[in-house]
Amino acid sequence: MYLLGVTGGIAAYKAAELARLFVRDEKEVQVVMTPGATRFITPLTFQTITGRPALVDQFWVSEGEKVRHIDLAGAAEVIVVAPATANTLGKMAAGIADNLLTTVYLAARCPVVLVPSMNEQMYLHPAVQENLARLRKHGCQIMEPASGELACGVSGKGRMPEPQQIAAFVRAVLTGKDYQGVRALVTAGPTREPLDPVRFISNRSTGLMGYAVARALVERGAEVILVSGPTALPCPAGAEPVVVETAEQMYTAVVERFEECDLVIKAAAVADYRPAVAAEQKLKKEFSRTMLELQPNPDILEELGRRKGERILVGFAMETEQAEVHAREKLQRKNLDLIVLNDLTVPGAGFASLTNQVCIINREGQAENLPMMPKELLAHRILDRVRPLLSAHSGGA
Repeated sequence: MYLLGVTGGIAAYKAAELARLFVRDEKEVQVVMTPGATRFITPLTFQTITGRPALVDQFWVSEGEKVRHIDLAGAAEVIVVAPATANTLGKMAAGIADNLLTTVYLAARCPVVLVPSMNEQMYLHPAVQENLARLRKHGCQIMEPASGELACGVSGKGRMPEPQQIAAFVRAVLTGKDYQGVRALVTAGPTREPLDPVRFISNRSTGLMGYAVARALVERGAEVILVSGPTALPCPAGAEPVVVETAEQMYTAVVERFEECDLVIKAAAVADYRPAVAAEQKLKKEFSRTMLELQPNPDILEELGRRKGERILVGFAMETEQAEVHAREKLQRKNLDLIVLNDLTVPGAGFASLTNQVCIINREGQAENLPMMPKELLAHRILDRVRPLLSAHSGGA
């Protein structure tokens, strides 16, 4: 169970989205609010999101409970306090337990993640900094606040990070570093093949799956190079971004870095063809019936398969008919260790969706169908299947 502590700061409204992200990752979430937090957001909001009543009262005990704060502390896999106000941080650092959240904190033996959020002058005050130092000494993980516009109207450090960043930080705290020492290259997003300075040929990829894989690798300790086509997504913190546009640019970027990698996961949707000639000026409407001549782009995955050596190579197959037949053929033809089959005809799977349903096929032909799940969770499931392959290639290391 994830225990989400919400304290009385204006950023409390962001905690609702954080709770939703935890639920989407299939976590059981129990929200514990300080009395002050209820002045900013209602317990009913969290109950609607998590399916469990948000708890506030330190002394009220429901049927089946013995000692509420002890039961909650014992059941928690992690305690996340977001936002964490100066008041609550001070109480935790001093061992003061005058509400349900601070009482649970003192009884807990699980990891604790604190996300300070307050005015910059408050955050920088020596008392707050001393409290944070003491909490770090006690074993708490502190997520540094972001800089930006604050509720008081000024800009500075103290802003609560975005919920997705907090969720990634929590996963990193909880995830074992089983990819420590692994250098991985991930490709993501679409490519764009220009017709003229205005138009291009592309596809529907948003990069969500590839970015989720890169983020999961970082969380599990890998050194990550993310070669990405055009997307609206921020590069996961800790990954090295390489931004490209065309298939030829992606080919060059990947091949140049391939030799230094132990693992390559090709999740990008690379255009198979490009215009034979890209016009230097914008094409006018009178050319709309002109026959468009295309030529093939380099096959990045096939080239990597030829150069593979002892590296682990994972590809994706996006199909709309005879999906497994085509995926198995691609697995063999491109010398892959695993292929992740994505059937685009399945509702809720594929491009621009936060969820995906895939079939993972290995070199021996064994197929594993996974249920529909968030792409962030699926990324870790894929890495769970890749890890034994890396160990086998490195002699069990």
